Amino acid sequence: MKSKDLGNKGEQIAVEALEEKGYEILYRNWRYLKNEVDIIARKDDLLVFVEVKTRSSLQFGLPQEFVKPSQIKRLVQAANAFIEQNNATEEVRFDIIAISKEGSKYDLLHIKNAFLFL
Repeated sequence: MKSKDLGNKGEQIAVEALEEKGYEILYRNWRYLKNEVDIIARKDDLLVFVEVKTRSSLQFGLPQEFVKPSQIKRLVQAANAFIEQNNATEEVRFDIIAISKEGSKYDLLHIKNAFLFL
């Protein structure tokens, strides 16, 4: 499976998992300048910005270990723009959904408050 296809599959799995937990998916692949937020969701009075990391192997590390500080900075910039453009007043949280593929099986780990609002 190509990297882009694997990423798309991971995002779809993440969306389905969030919806099962009662999250309302507001946007997928929301863009601001060159920054992108994989998923923007709402649950109760919480606005959640989600970075999805999918890996076909754990050989080089866990998926969540691939979220680098520069990527976090870009995600926060995009989140700030979203909040401003939409006059959002909800509390904000940043999550990572880490997905690893083993054979035909996908394992999902939802890490809430993966990093603090900077």
